[in-house]
Amino acid sequence: MRRIAAVHAVQLALNGFFLILCVPCVAPHLSYTDVLNEVIMAQQVDAPVPAQQTRSLYEGMALYGFDTDARIALIRRGIPASTISRLSARMGMSKEFLLSSLGLSRATISRKEKDASLLSKDESERVLGIETLIGMVQAMVEQSGDPAGFDAARWVSDWLSKPLPALAGATPASYMDTFEGQKLVAELLSMTQSGAYA
Repeated sequence: MRRIAAVHAVQLALNGFFLILCVPCVAPHLSYTDVLNEVIMAQQVDAPVPAQQTRSLYEGMALYGFDTDARIALIRRGIPASTISRLSARMGMSKEFLLSSLGLSRATISRKEKDASLLSKDESERVLGIETLIGMVQAMVEQSGDPAGFDAARWVSDWLSKPLPALAGATPASYMDTFEGQKLVAELLSMTQSGAYA
């Protein structure tokens, strides 16, 4: 019964409602992967999903704490191109700088935003890499003290554009265009919590 309720909550999220956050409360023993897999199985996996539905699902998730399988499912589906503009605004970073850092074509992203379409797997993965960094920083601040008034997105934006000795004077932003570069940047960010590269 709980599995059905959790799957129903996710299906409502796919239909444009922001109920995905109810899933842990309704069925705490189920992983997000279990629920998301049930939804994907209930729908035709190859059927196109409108960008509005995917945006609702994407925006309702706490992506940093999300398990790997669920993140992969989201990447495979694609996230809305409009996510980039909202992310840019949240970070206080110019859209051009964000696109350049991620190695994304401005013309392609503009066309996809205009058409309200989804990003490709590769594009989605790069954008989610930034979201992961923001989630990491928020989690570190919450573990270390009082997060009141702290803006993780703005902090990450500032940190990405500063040259780091650990990167031989390069900026973390210059590594964000590849998955391996994003892993390196995430590792460096984790080391800042212990003071290794503060």
